[in-house]
Amino acid sequence: MDQTVGISIVGLPADFDRWDDLLALIRRAFAYMDGIIDPPSSAHLLTAGSLGEKAKRETVFLAVENGRIVGCVFALERTRDFYVGKLAVEPRLQGQGIGTRLMRAVEGLARERGKDAIELQTRIELAANHAAFARLGFRETGRTAHQGYDRPTSITMRKVLS
Repeated sequence: MDQTVGISIVGLPADFDRWDDLLALIRRAFAYMDGIIDPPSSAHLLTAGSLGEKAKRETVFLAVENGRIVGCVFALERTRDFYVGKLAVEPRLQGQGIGTRLMRAVEGLARERGKDAIELQTRIELAANHAAFARLGFRETGRTAHQGYDRPTSITMRKVLS
């Protein structure tokens, strides 16, 4: 049974003003990474204002349940693809398909705009994320290191759209 029936996936409304709510959601969703990934998540550097600026450059999809934001994803349009970032789902609702629905929204947008793929990065230490993205059709295409690190810290994953 689909547990996400009462949850809608919507584009960011033009008059959106709930940046503090969105920031709080991202911080709750990313909190489990604290003490696991190195360097720490860039989610710690976000502010309500920086999210608003980010949304001016990227497409944002929200998962909404009874007026409450329970998920989000940001997608940056590039020449041949979309780069996906800040996929976040309310911790109590994770594992119910909301993230998959958000990613499908990005895929639909990419196809609509004639892109051939979507790409993302996930941290080396987050094996469950690697597996989840692989189930969605993503494949590893490379590894990169954050500035100042002499070892890979992130895995680049790409999904070719058919």
